[in-house]
Amino acid sequence: MSITDWPALHGDHFENTQVLITGGAGFIGSHLAEVLLQLGAQVVVLDDLSGGEVANLEPFGPAAGKRFRFVEGSILDRTTVDACMAGCRYVFHQAALGSVPASVEQPVLFTEVNVMGTLRVLEAARSAGVERLMYAASSSAYGDSEELPKVETMPPLPRSPYAATKLAGEHLLSAYSASYGLDTASLRYFNIFGPRQNANSAYAAVIAAFAKALIQGQRPIIYGDGEQSRDFTFVHNAVHANLLAARRDKPVRGDVCNVACAQRATVNELARIMAESMGKPDLTPKYEPERAGDVKHSLADLTRTRAVYGYEPIVSFEQGLKITSKWYQSVMA
Repeated sequence: MSITDWPALHGDHFENTQVLITGGAGFIGSHLAEVLLQLGAQVVVLDDLSGGEVANLEPFGPAAGKRFRFVEGSILDRTTVDACMAGCRYVFHQAALGSVPASVEQPVLFTEVNVMGTLRVLEAARSAGVERLMYAASSSAYGDSEELPKVETMPPLPRSPYAATKLAGEHLLSAYSASYGLDTASLRYFNIFGPRQNANSAYAAVIAAFAKALIQGQRPIIYGDGEQSRDFTFVHNAVHANLLAARRDKPVRGDVCNVACAQRATVNELARIMAESMGKPDLTPKYEPERAGDVKHSLADLTRTRAVYGYEPIVSFEQGLKITSKWYQSVMA
């Protein structure tokens, strides 16, 4: 996608630098891989394809030739992780099971993959002498505290097994920085959306699920009253934050920083905007009972992220939503 001038933002910092992206065939991971290849990096993608797709990599991966390598495998397999980690300067750890409702149904599986998988990635990074590891943390760690905006110093209140596993990952990163000198950075994503986000899962994220329903001429489903609000964040902002974290010239030491746009919209507003923009204003939402583990409101404070990384959102919610809606229409209509 050409809406962001990545060389203007990040120069040649990643040129000829070897990086590992776990979960790199997934939604966010594939965007990271695409941008890092544009910036001249040598990219290794590790993915077991439980949530990602090789198709996400096909438009740009093979064209990069020897600078790109895809490995199908699990972060739970230490031998595979070690082999992928060898020679890497940076690790972008995106691999995880990622659904709140699914975690309520399968808490043991989520703990094994998200916690033990993160531990194995950290161990491999420590052994390989990696310079810094960036971790896809989650705003779900804040839970349902009524205090807004969400500030990193707030006590975490995970309401789902998923949130608990992502929070455990943050603590592991902090511990590895303190105990072993492996520099780490936790980036708490707030409702990341964009092209390539899977719309076909029973647990699809709300924008993907709404797009699929509208394209198929169906009313989008809202769980609860729709007045829950989210800090919807276009995927390029998450990529930008990861690259800024990797480039920081001072140790991060496991710091947790929010990645968002610092604005929010209700799910009802989202449904209306999407229906109108996709030419389906008559398809009003259908309401179903609230789901266990869901939080009511989410809005990020970006003060720390600005101070630590110089981060500012580079694509607004409105612009990102237009791009994303057009993408779903192009691949699903």
